[in-house]
Amino acid sequence: MRILGIETSCDESAVAVLDEQRGLLAHELWSQIDLHRAFGGVVPELASRDHLRRLLPLLRTALDSAGTRAADIEGVAYTAGPGLVGALLTGAALARALSFGWNVPAIGIHHLEGHLLAPMLELPTPPLPHIALLVSGGHTMLIEVRAVGDYRVLGQTRDDAAGEAFDKSAKLLGLPYPGGPELAQLAERGRPGRYSFPRPMLDRPGFEFSFSGLKTAVMQAVRAATPSEQMRADVAYAVQDAIVATLCAKALRVLEFTGHQALVVAGGVGANRELRARLTREAAAVGVQVYFPRLEFCTDNAAMIAVAGMYRLRAHEQTTGGIEVRARWPLEQLRPPGML
Repeated sequence: MRILGIETSCDESAVAVLDEQRGLLAHELWSQIDLHRAFGGVVPELASRDHLRRLLPLLRTALDSAGTRAADIEGVAYTAGPGLVGALLTGAALARALSFGWNVPAIGIHHLEGHLLAPMLELPTPPLPHIALLVSGGHTMLIEVRAVGDYRVLGQTRDDAAGEAFDKSAKLLGLPYPGGPELAQLAERGRPGRYSFPRPMLDRPGFEFSFSGLKTAVMQAVRAATPSEQMRADVAYAVQDAIVATLCAKALRVLEFTGHQALVVAGGVGANRELRARLTREAAAVGVQVYFPRLEFCTDNAAMIAVAGMYRLRAHEQTTGGIEVRARWPLEQLRPPGML
C-alpha cells in the first residue's frame, strides 16, 4: 500500500508519500513562520489562505520526489482535527477531492494520533504498550499507549501547555515569534542559579501539569530586573530549566506508576535539546528507554499523518459522507483500527 498524507492543522502545509514496504518516499513542508511573525502569533484566516496557495505545489513536488504517479496512490490520509477549522478544511477538501478523482479511500486522522505514531517512522520502533509524553504549543499530556488507537490519558495541563509557556516567556523577554526555539537558544548563554522559577504541581500527587504560574513568575522577574542581555539569558535558562525539570519528573512518575519500560516523546517541544538530553539521562538511570522522532517529525508534518493513515486504511477504515473537521476532538474517543 502507498499512502498520501496531508497536514494543515495550523501553520504548516505538508504533504508526504509513504510506502508500506519501502517506507517514507517523500515529505514536503512549508512553514508559515515568516507570514505570522509580524503579528506575534498565528492568524487563522491568513493560515487558511496560505494553505490554499501552497498545497498543490507541495503535492506535485512530493509525488515527483517519490517517483510516484497518481495511479500508484492507494489511499489518502489527512488531518481532520483538532486544529484551526479553516486550516483543517483546506487539507480535508483537497484530500477528499483527490480521493474522489483517483477513486481511492480517504481517512481523516486525529492530529495527536499522528504525533503519537511519528516514532514509528524510526528504527527501532517503540514497543507496545508504552508511555507517551506529548508536549507542544497546544498540548502537554501523559498518555498510556496500549496499542495503536487505544490511548488512556493519565495527565494533562490544567491551563497553559509547556510550549505555550515557552512562547509566552519568550515574548516577555522580547524574543521574536515563534519564541520557544529562540528562548532555548538564548538559554545556552544563561547562568544557572541567578533565577529560580516554580516547578508547578511537583509537590502534589498525580500526573497533571500547570504552567500559568510560571508565566506570572517570569513576568514579575523581568519587570523587577535591570534590563541587559545577560539578564535575559539568565531568565531564559531558568525558564527552560523549570519546564524541563517538571516534564521529566512527571514522566518518570508515570513510568514508575505503570511499570512501563519505554517512553515516547512527541510534539514540537520534543525537539528541545535540553529536554532530550535530560530525559534520556534520567530515564536511563531507572532502566527506561526513550524514543524520539527525528527533529523534523517532532513539529507538525504529513509523514506522521501518513503513518496513522496506513494503520487505519489497512484495516479498511475510510471517511465517507461530507467534509467534516473538528476544532476539538478528545483523543480517548479513538478506537483501534478496524474497531469503529
